[in-house]
Amino acid sequence: MSSLSVEALGAAADAVEAHLPTLVEERFASRLFAQDATLWGPAAESEAAIRLAWTGLHRTSRPLVGEIAALREELRTRGVRRIALCGMGGSSLAPEVICATAGVELVVVDSSDPDMVRACVAEDLASTAVVVSSKSGSTVETDSQRRIFIQAFQDAGIDPTERVVIVTDPGSAMDTQARADGYRVVNADPDVGGRYSALTAFGLVPSGLAGVDVGALLDEAEEVADLLAEDDAANPGLRLGAALGGTEPLRDKLILTDRGTPIVGFADWAEQLIAESTGKEGTGLLPVVVGSGEASEQVATASDASVVALTADDDEPATSDAVPSQVNVSGTLGAQLLLWEVATAVAGRLLGINPFDQPDVERAKNAARALMENPSDSAEPALATDGAIEVRTSGDALDPGSSGSVDAAVDSLLATLDPERGYLAVMVYLDRLAHADLESVRGALEARTGRPVTFGWGPRFLHSTGQFHKGGPPVGVYLQVTGSPLEDVPVPGKEFTLGSFIAAQAAGDAQVLADAGRPVLRLHLTDQAVGLSQLRDVLGRR
Repeated sequence: MSSLSVEALGAAADAVEAHLPTLVEERFASRLFAQDATLWGPAAESEAAIRLAWTGLHRTSRPLVGEIAALREELRTRGVRRIALCGMGGSSLAPEVICATAGVELVVVDSSDPDMVRACVAEDLASTAVVVSSKSGSTVETDSQRRIFIQAFQDAGIDPTERVVIVTDPGSAMDTQARADGYRVVNADPDVGGRYSALTAFGLVPSGLAGVDVGALLDEAEEVADLLAEDDAANPGLRLGAALGGTEPLRDKLILTDRGTPIVGFADWAEQLIAESTGKEGTGLLPVVVGSGEASEQVATASDASVVALTADDDEPATSDAVPSQVNVSGTLGAQLLLWEVATAVAGRLLGINPFDQPDVERAKNAARALMENPSDSAEPALATDGAIEVRTSGDALDPGSSGSVDAAVDSLLATLDPERGYLAVMVYLDRLAHADLESVRGALEARTGRPVTFGWGPRFLHSTGQFHKGGPPVGVYLQVTGSPLEDVPVPGKEFTLGSFIAAQAAGDAQVLADAGRPVLRLHLTDQAVGLSQLRDVLGRR
């Protein structure tokens, strides 16, 4: 039997007490599950009207279970033992946590880094099938990955139509072309946005093909759906949403920490759901993923932070009296996927924003496209070169100092950090699989600054916290890391390479941030091996 538990303490409990009666009186929960598009005001109504089918996916996704099982068996008879997923944002993060929690291997290719993509394609291609997931059917990263895999299959003498499965919305350009070319296509529900799509074909097809019991996942969601639809003070979705979005003044830094949850990587999925849904119109909630480690005491007790502890069902969560605002959450994976989607919708209501659009994600995409068309626009000279690292800035909001050292440039960036409300975002456009240990600099930088620090792999974070960076409150400072690839990868049928594409994505994002007056320090590794060692030394000191 599935269960959910939400315990709010301190300022989070005060927020629940303040907002819960009104949410119940207004019948927010039952109206949400009835897909009432008016809940977030007139400005959001047209978008909400085509984005609420996620509330019923525990029922409407049932036909996929048998279809996925049959396709999995068909692939196995063809020698498939490895599933790779090409997708970005909600199309990749949900399957990643579903498979990791089930202990099932899934190769998530959510990058345009040439070294990472090349390594994923080269490994055991003979036993690999690929799921290509794109809601719009036009995501450039995903289309590029698709083209590279298809070319690799053809070069190996393997019919790609027998190894590639397309997941997309009905009627998308990818849907039409893939069917015409003879590929297997599974359509997702078009009335569900990407970050709410965990229980659609986007979450279930790659997970089920990899070996997860996706029927059991839907069972877990179904067991709590009625509870989450109740206009009752005990509703955990209303309680969590109020605790997250209803503090006064708003505690907009959510310190997501693993306190024994059996769900692997859940905070990364929640990060995208929350940040991209709420970070707009100068407000929002910024998840700060700290994993199984603790946030520094100064960060956990900050006046703008709430600790969100992900716990096991049968554990008593550790709670410090010094932490002024905390929420403890437990439950099975399927139940929590639906819980956090409800809570995010509630938080959007309390923040007064539309939780279903992502306007600033599109701005960064447009800037990247413009730089792809005119690459000379991003070819600005380095301000300085220190060892294997070139130093640049974007905009006029940051003076990197005159010494030319990386150390001094980082110090100058951190000096602009607001000691009361600010945060540092580390944005790394490198192979996240090969250099996963680089994430350890997050804790060191947090100890050094006493402020929340997020760590995002580019371009993955552009579909997540990237929205909050541009649309949220202007209190962030930004450290971007890029690198010359070990070997570039051409994109078949296109005039660009992955290396030029990821460089445009990084430069475009920096440009949009700078145009919004955000301080951006850009560090480029001319030699990755030497530069990474140098970078770890600089960022890892406390």
